[in-house]
Amino acid sequence: MKLPKLENPAGDFWGGFAAMLVALPSAIAFGVTIYSILGTAHVALGALAGILGATAIGIVASSFGGTNRLISAPCAPAAAVASAFAIEAVRSGTPVDTTLLLLTLLGLLAGLMQVLFGVLRLGRLIKYMPYTVVSGYLSGVGLIIIGSQVPKLLGAPKDLHFWAALGAPQQWRWQSIVVGVATILVMLWAPRLIKAVPGAVLGLVAGIAAYFGLGLLDPALLVLQGNTLVVGALDGAGGGSFFAGLAGRWTAISDVSLQQLQLLVMPALTLAVLLSIDTLKTCVVLDAMTRSRHDSNRELIGQGLGNLASGAIGGIPGAGTMGATLVNISGGASSRFSGMVEGVLSLVAFLLLASFIAWIPVAGLAGILIVIGVRMIDRNSLHYLKSRSTILDFAVIVAVVGTALTVSLIAASGVGIALAVVLFIREQIGGSIIRRKLLGNETFSKRIRTHEEMEILTSHGDRAAIIELQGSLFFGTADQLYLSLEPELKTRDFVILDMRRIQTVDVTAAHLLEQVKDMLAERNGFLIFSAIPLTLPSGRDMKQYFDQVGLIRQDSPVRVFPSLDDALEWVEDRIIHETMCLVDEEAALELHEIELFAGRKEQTLAALEQCMEKRSVAKGDTIFSRGESGDELFLIRRGAVRIMLPLSDRQSHHLGTFGRGAFFGEMAFLDGEVRSANAVAFSDTELYVLSRRAFDKFAEEHKKLGLRLMEGIASVLASRLRYTNAELRVLES
Repeated sequence: MKLPKLENPAGDFWGGFAAMLVALPSAIAFGVTIYSILGTAHVALGALAGILGATAIGIVASSFGGTNRLISAPCAPAAAVASAFAIEAVRSGTPVDTTLLLLTLLGLLAGLMQVLFGVLRLGRLIKYMPYTVVSGYLSGVGLIIIGSQVPKLLGAPKDLHFWAALGAPQQWRWQSIVVGVATILVMLWAPRLIKAVPGAVLGLVAGIAAYFGLGLLDPALLVLQGNTLVVGALDGAGGGSFFAGLAGRWTAISDVSLQQLQLLVMPALTLAVLLSIDTLKTCVVLDAMTRSRHDSNRELIGQGLGNLASGAIGGIPGAGTMGATLVNISGGASSRFSGMVEGVLSLVAFLLLASFIAWIPVAGLAGILIVIGVRMIDRNSLHYLKSRSTILDFAVIVAVVGTALTVSLIAASGVGIALAVVLFIREQIGGSIIRRKLLGNETFSKRIRTHEEMEILTSHGDRAAIIELQGSLFFGTADQLYLSLEPELKTRDFVILDMRRIQTVDVTAAHLLEQVKDMLAERNGFLIFSAIPLTLPSGRDMKQYFDQVGLIRQDSPVRVFPSLDDALEWVEDRIIHETMCLVDEEAALELHEIELFAGRKEQTLAALEQCMEKRSVAKGDTIFSRGESGDELFLIRRGAVRIMLPLSDRQSHHLGTFGRGAFFGEMAFLDGEVRSANAVAFSDTELYVLSRRAFDKFAEEHKKLGLRLMEGIASVLASRLRYTNAELRVLES
């Protein structure tokens, strides 16, 4: 254990002192809530268990957890789970001594699980609990606490629970009601006037003052022995000292059956998860306020060790608490030492004020817990009722609360997570898996085509369908995908699926895609994948996964391309070849075969060719680079050239691909400015190179051809612009 660095010891002390004033009354109230279920004779034992819990958790969790300024103490979720467990034990007829031991084992097992969570590095996963589940759970805990404290505030007998107590006003004790109401009113309103003292402390002082004020009217209230309205002597829990009772508690281990131990597992797991969520939620808020960063796994280990220490000395479990932590920060704390101070001062308060704590009114503690319970209810969730898009999220919260109140907190967590998963799947199914659907005559590759080729693609490009997918391909969206693809499978020869926005793929979707492949193969068609992500967010290699499920094989009509543009270019080439029955493209074009010079006189073209340079460029070589000066126009006799715009030392953007019969470099040829991009040979390439100087000299003698060449360049550029405009209009629609 690394001791905290004391940069501000005074601030840590006063922050810890203020935090103790907030945490200790609540800890006592939580302990009384749990142990009072076992009988009035155990109320004092509950108060002591709360104090010892605040001491052990405060010292140990702060020492090992590592989050500066965090205050750990007994909390409402621990009280709710332990109380529910105690109620079930009493209902089943479990002896009191055995129930006390089981409560101790419950806290120890929950602490051990928290340590295991931290060792297995599950801290991040616990933070991803759905908000609707956490909201509903905490609201349910708040309502359970309110329901358990109302009978105590009314002064009703122990065996009367919420509805029974409300229905029996003859069993109420007006003195208890006065004390409880005074505590609540002062706790709510006094902090507006006195900001230096925590509201829980002011409320408790008011409750005690009200009790002793009533004692002046009724002397029976000032008798400690047998008085059920106060906590009672802390050194006599059911006869004998506390420590003797704690040691004797383990003698009941022989009465614990294996079935009872098995029944501890789920409550302990629920308690461990709840305490972990409560702690990490507080740590996240603390990080935001102090611009720090906590280690969630280390904190879970610290909290688990704190709960183990608390259980070992008879205390109740706890977690990092929001209220005490905020008071600690406002008190000037800056390190973990403040949490240790809070734990030590809790023990000091017990040793110095044990006789005073015995006179704390139970109704006052009930009033404090009722306020805490009300504050735990997530009233902001009511805003979800205002929108149809969030009303189902509100329904999840209501379901969690309802299950917590009618069945158990354990069942509530399961119901909440199950419903949250259902809503997530529903959201995924409700969204469209198809982002955009286009035909091959509505969008084109970056390959620069001749006018004749573009006419072919405009007429026959609808043989290809380009479908951009998005979201998750899984069993919930497989049917939607098939319904979208079905019309294309009957009429298209090429179906391109753009996968770049896909997040997940499961085996159901993979099987559907295999069926699509087979349906296209029956018509000699092709299923084409483009931009398959290298890895999905889950870490899965999608291309490898497709290969494993048998979707991609060398002998199958499936093609995979790194980008949509590459896929489009491959499809366009096939459509053009099948339509034109082109001659072998390996043969280099002569000048008269290039579209720009079609129909010109042989003598004139021969003269122009004398002005040109014939150049061979190997695949991958750079023809010119961005920023270079040059005025040449390049005409491709054979091969292909890609124009790339460099973005950084390692990245470039593909602007276009020029193939056999096309020309490039016209911008510098026309305006004489430096090159605006890089030109790289995409394959072994043969070029005609015409410099502006040579052209101008030729145009002086052949003005008509010179003019026609400029008109031809302008016509091709205009044609390219028209196709681009048409494509943009389709993409916008």
